[in-house]
Amino acid sequence: MLTNEVKEKIIVQMNAHRANYTSDSKHAIVLGINNAQYSRIKNGEFTKVISEPKWISLARILGVELKENRPWETVKTETFNYITTQLESCQNRSISAIFCDIAGIGKSHTAKHYVENNQNAIYVDCSQVKSKQKLIRKIAREFGVDHSGRYADVYEDLVFYIQTIPTPLIILDEAGDLDYTAFLELKALWNATEYLCGWYMMGADGLEQKINRQKDLKKVGYTEIFDRYGNGYKKVTPNGKDALRDFNMQQIALVSKANHSNVSPTVMYSKTLGSLRKVRVEIEKQQLSA
Repeated sequence: MLTNEVKEKIIVQMNAHRANYTSDSKHAIVLGINNAQYSRIKNGEFTKVISEPKWISLARILGVELKENRPWETVKTETFNYITTQLESCQNRSISAIFCDIAGIGKSHTAKHYVENNQNAIYVDCSQVKSKQKLIRKIAREFGVDHSGRYADVYEDLVFYIQTIPTPLIILDEAGDLDYTAFLELKALWNATEYLCGWYMMGADGLEQKINRQKDLKKVGYTEIFDRYGNGYKKVTPNGKDALRDFNMQQIALVSKANHSNVSPTVMYSKTLGSLRKVRVEIEKQQLSA
């Protein structure tokens, strides 16, 4: 059972998260609770409002840790600054781009941080919603649109909502995991919201390879998607083994210092080979043994 202290943290994060949505009812849909439950929780009620599993679900959606960890400091690395600038441009100008780069440099963390701090921007991990229906329903839910009805109605309501709110942005992480039908539906949704919505597709090298391969095979939809997303791939890491090592070392040094690592950047690099995801694991290990 979660303690009241943890539930208080969930409520604090819920109230902070609310700023990204146009109404309490939209926010309630994202959180998976009804309006009455939302109102009571927002006002600080704990008892018999929702079930314990639902509290855990809220913690997951809102990114609240259930165990005691030292807060993780987000650092403005080169990756962070590059992707943030890209996201701002896509959202403010309702344009689209594809970012393909190596794993572990901070792509997902940066995108999630951006969504937490910008209204009408949503983040979707496509590896968790690979099919057409799951993807569209997930996008609808993240915007606070009803996602549980007939698929055709969900799709039409989503299009209508995107067309009516100011500067929406949809970030599609791990986009290379999407099924073919999901890719085609993305093209349709892009067409329906052209000039009204920003899109940012992200992935590792596999995404670029998948799109190029399907284009070469003349698979319907991929050339059109590539065209709609700018006819190119963005990246931040430099070419060349030495330059890439320097890039990773700089990012590791910044992240390690901000999060109080007790080993040098050189040692951390030898343990992680530049992956910031692994850097976090190593620092959490240090905290456990402290």
